[in-house]
Amino acid sequence: MKSGHEEILERVCKEVIEIIFMCLDHAKKGTVYLIGPPPELRAVRITSGERVPGTDEIRWGLPEKSDYNYPGKTWLQYRDEPGKPLEAMGWCVERQKSWTADNPFEDARSVKKQLLGEPEDFHHMEPVLLKKSEIYGRKLSIEDYPTTWDGKPIWQDTEYAVVAVIKIHFLPNTLKRGDKSTKLIKKLSKRLGSDLLSLHLRDYFYEARRKLDQMRIESCNILAHDLRNPIMKLGFVSSAINTEIAFLREQWENYILKNVPALPSKDELISELNNLLESFKSYLLYDISFSMVEHLLELQKEMKDTYSLPHKKIDRMENQVIPLWRELLDNLEAKGVIDSSTREHVFEKLDLIKRSFTYGIDEEIIKKVNHIPDRLKRKWIKVAYSEFTPDRIDILNEILELVRDLPTEIPYGHHISKNIFYLKTILEVTHELERRVSMIINALKNTGHSHCWFADVETKECSQ
Repeated sequence: MKSGHEEILERVCKEVIEIIFMCLDHAKKGTVYLIGPPPELRAVRITSGERVPGTDEIRWGLPEKSDYNYPGKTWLQYRDEPGKPLEAMGWCVERQKSWTADNPFEDARSVKKQLLGEPEDFHHMEPVLLKKSEIYGRKLSIEDYPTTWDGKPIWQDTEYAVVAVIKIHFLPNTLKRGDKSTKLIKKLSKRLGSDLLSLHLRDYFYEARRKLDQMRIESCNILAHDLRNPIMKLGFVSSAINTEIAFLREQWENYILKNVPALPSKDELISELNNLLESFKSYLLYDISFSMVEHLLELQKEMKDTYSLPHKKIDRMENQVIPLWRELLDNLEAKGVIDSSTREHVFEKLDLIKRSFTYGIDEEIIKKVNHIPDRLKRKWIKVAYSEFTPDRIDILNEILELVRDLPTEIPYGHHISKNIFYLKTILEVTHELERRVSMIINALKNTGHSHCWFADVETKECSQ
């Protein structure tokens, strides 16, 4: 019989699979694996769901035999080793990166293909990451880290740990590395990470209650102090909300490009500059300018993939990208690799990129978007170009209202709505916890006796 914690964990995992199936018609099966704490890193299948062909029904369960069914496999059993078949699970856990099998015939980490020469199916595996400090509560020592087969510790250079892996199977020839399907799964992996952190905190608070029942006033004081740390760490909610706002900003700017076709897009302009940088490489082998090219490519990739507020992107352009371009072009011109016309061309493109950052708030451009009412445009711009802080909880209702009114071609509206609802609930609970922690600390200091403040906190079901 499953414990209450196991039932909640399975329900959370099922909901992620359900959302993926709801958004991706070509997804046919989903599985969530829980990755245990280091150094064992045991991988255990929590739940699997398979779409019943031709219906919206999902068949749940773990009927087929798998090495990852309980009790699962330890790190030593699935890590990369010479002479052993490579597993995608080892890749996801060690490198904290996704694995996409968009060509099963060339899947280098298909155990079936390596052992039997038979391809599997099209699938994507996404690791779920949480900060080590949030789930372990202490700095890990060198002995805590799992190692590669040749004894090198993993995860030392990252602040994250892998706590789960999502695997989604797709219909043949419907999956491409880096497509919208994989991006959606990556986004939902963050949602699952938030839920797993909530479960972790629930266990933490349950243990805290047990201690409060047993400890005298001195122990209660220590516990109340310790409770401040996990509550403060719930600041991730603001980041998660700003991520949703950034997604709405991305959709607005894409909507403008779609409906005002004469505008040069940021992505096209950056790609053109990237191609120019790549052409410089052959002239710069073993030259200090080569590292400048690599750095610019990295900065421009971030600009291409990030939908931050316009003033932040412009600041980055003016303080990092443009000065680096200027130094690189000076070096190349001194070597005779380019002439002044190339310099003019580059700075013309850089100016156009800077202007592209303001398309979404440019009144002249906005007037040309006449496919939706002005009222909706103003509401969309107001939300998309705002920044959430804990004292601006009102903006969450504005987001929910906006999502209801968005054009039907804007994707993932239901997903955004659910995410904001969950985050709003967590935020409200966090504020309540902060208030009650302050209350109990003051009570302990002023009265010299304690009461169990957990008994007053209402349990909130996050459903919509």
